[in-house]
Amino acid sequence: MAVPKHKVSKSKRDKRRTHKKIEAISVGTCPECGEAKLPHHVCPECGVYRDKAVVSAEI
Repeated sequence: MAVPKHKVSKSKRDKRRTHKKIEAISVGTCPECGEAKLPHHVCPECGVYRDKAVVSAEI
């Protein structure tokens, strides 16, 4: 079984973990209705994607 030969310092451990952070989700606004939506996704409110009605909006 593998056993570490020396203690890994806090600095070395934290440098290894720099890429494991969580980033906030980028949210844009729909050009048609102005509601918040994810980029490259159909607007959940009006059903428009790239200036075309893709999904019928059922209210």
